[in-house]
Amino acid sequence: MGCKQNTCCFSGHRRFSKGVVSQIEKRLSEAIDQLILQGVTDFISGGAVGFDHMAATLVLSKKHQGADIRLILALPCRDQDKDWTEMQKYMYHIFLAEADEVHYVSKKFTPDCMKKRNYYMVDNSAYCICALLRDISGTGQTVRYAQKQGLQITNVAK
Repeated sequence: MGCKQNTCCFSGHRRFSKGVVSQIEKRLSEAIDQLILQGVTDFISGGAVGFDHMAATLVLSKKHQGADIRLILALPCRDQDKDWTEMQKYMYHIFLAEADEVHYVSKKFTPDCMKKRNYYMVDNSAYCICALLRDISGTGQTVRYAQKQGLQITNVAK
C-alpha cells in the first residue's frame, strides 16, 4: 500500500432505500474526483455488498478512464461472499481480479473480523468517504473510530 496521506477508505451501509441510491452514487463520484485532484491515489474498499461495491465500481471506472489510482481491497475473511447472491458474487470476483492489492484480515470468519477490517482501513487512511445514515451500525462505529484517528470524513449520504 502507498502512503497513508494519499489513501482514502470507504464505509457505508449494505442497503439503502431506492430513492437515495442515485444521489449517494453521484455524491460519491464527486467526492472521489475531488480527492483525486488533491493527490489521493489509493482507495480502500471493504468489499461488502452495498456501499463498498458502489465505491469499488466507481474507483475501477475512473481507473479505466485513465485516472492514476489504485483499488485496494481490505477483506474481513476469505469466504466473505459465501451467503451472497450470484450477481453479488460475480461483482465481487471482478473486484478481486482487478484490485491492485488484496489484504485479508482473517482466513476464516470470526465474530470480530469485520471490525478488524474496518479498523485496518481507517488505520491506513487519511480520508474516509462514508454513506452514514444510522449511527447504530458497523458504519457508525467505523466513522466514530475514523474521527478519533483524525481522518478527514465526507458523508455522501447527507
